[in-house]
Amino acid sequence: MIHQLLRVAWLGLACVLMAGCVRFPAGSERAIVVPSPNHNARRPNFVILHDTTSSNVEHALRTLTNPVREVSSHYLIGRDGTLYQLVDEERRAWHAGISYWAGNTDLNSASIGIELDNTGAEPYSEVQIMVLLDLLKGLQQRYRIPTNNFLGHGDVAPRRKIDPSRLFPWERLAAEGFGLWCREPAAMPVAESFDPQLALQDIGYDTSDPAAALAAFRRHFLGVDRGGEATEAEQQLMQCLVVAKRPKGAS
Repeated sequence: MIHQLLRVAWLGLACVLMAGCVRFPAGSERAIVVPSPNHNARRPNFVILHDTTSSNVEHALRTLTNPVREVSSHYLIGRDGTLYQLVDEERRAWHAGISYWAGNTDLNSASIGIELDNTGAEPYSEVQIMVLLDLLKGLQQRYRIPTNNFLGHGDVAPRRKIDPSRLFPWERLAAEGFGLWCREPAAMPVAESFDPQLALQDIGYDTSDPAAALAAFRRHFLGVDRGGEATEAEQQLMQCLVVAKRPKGAS
């Protein structure tokens, strides 16, 4: 009995010295908390952008904070530029759903989700984009997120989602260092062996539904919604993006 009391006292002292006896957010009430310093926080490696498809930010907030809906995001940016944080960056928000990008099949566990207050059929306000750029800069600095890993919901879930819309300024974001882009696709003639589906797969898309993948590519990199086979100009752009995505110095 004395030995057990001494052990509890020692553990309590260790708790005070190491962590101030704070209790973990989740755990057994009966457990003696003795935090170990040997752990790492989740480090996001992607940013996924969304449209709320709501007419106002209040409706979006109700949806994103409703436990019955089981959907959330880390941030929401209103049309007027107001920035809301809904989930701690180190926690897993529920925003991407069934998703895929370049072999990653659980984007929720590896990403920051950002909702933009937008119906999906309207231009994005200047103040909203400025706040977004500032937020992305901070995220990139904190987590060293690769330039190519700033994506849209429609990119990672092309069979289900089409947001952000074709009106989203991806080129502007890429110019600031947030996203893959190619500025001179015509300078790269298309090889005879070129396969558009393999190129889309190399860029990162899930090509299990070829038409959906091509539509997502067009929305992101061309700002258009249309069907049909890939044109020669589109194939040039795909080829250019594949090369641009390669690590610097790779052949």
